[in-house]
Amino acid sequence: MAKKYYVVWVGRETGVFTSWDYTKPLIDKYPKARYKSFKTQAEAEAAFSNGGRQLSAVTIKQVKQQPKIMDTQWNSDTDVTIYCDGGCDPNPGEAASGVAVYSQGELTQLWYGLYNPHGTNNSAELNALNQSLLIAQKELLLRKSVSIFCDSQYSINCVTNWAYGWKQRGWKRKVEGDIKNLELIQQAHSLYDELKNKLTVSHVKAHIGIEGNELADRMSIYGVDQKEATFCQYSGKLDITALLKLRAG
Repeated sequence: MAKKYYVVWVGRETGVFTSWDYTKPLIDKYPKARYKSFKTQAEAEAAFSNGGRQLSAVTIKQVKQQPKIMDTQWNSDTDVTIYCDGGCDPNPGEAASGVAVYSQGELTQLWYGLYNPHGTNNSAELNALNQSLLIAQKELLLRKSVSIFCDSQYSINCVTNWAYGWKQRGWKRKVEGDIKNLELIQQAHSLYDELKNKLTVSHVKAHIGIEGNELADRMSIYGVDQKEATFCQYSGKLDITALLKLRAG
């Protein structure tokens, strides 16, 4: 049987998943659940990012002919630019997080780890964003300006938007069902709320060739391969060409 990728736009947990057994309870009897299966990961991720709107024939062709790594970096006017990503193979399955840090446009640090043998892509993405906020906190103490780029709209919404409403309701959703990854969201939200007036957290599209995003992706999968439970700074040579050849998520 061919492998399928399941996109959930509205459900108890949202994202791209590879197991129907895991996906079904997320949408079963959930009010106005929205979900769909796709044949390829690229199409599923594009559809999820597109919010469920119909993908045009041109868009689908572009996804299927996705470019390889471009020697480009997301423009940022801040002193420090942090890219974060989470990887899970499959989803749910073995998960880990990765972070790439640039100072004045130059790659200076790579981080990987927080391996979870029973994680999800969403939990890995949240871990990556939380670690990015911790790194940002240290840089802000040095009076540096900081921007964070995350390719998970779910994580950004949880930490910078939805958490405020959940907190007011005693960490409850408006509709039935528990808040997935609640403890992790609470940690990251508390840190974001402390720092929000001093930094920016922005969404960046995944797998379109932005160097920092691609490196964070490689580090997340490197964390899976290394099965590293802690969050470690990469000690190898910061050879971007070689690093981009590592296994991608």
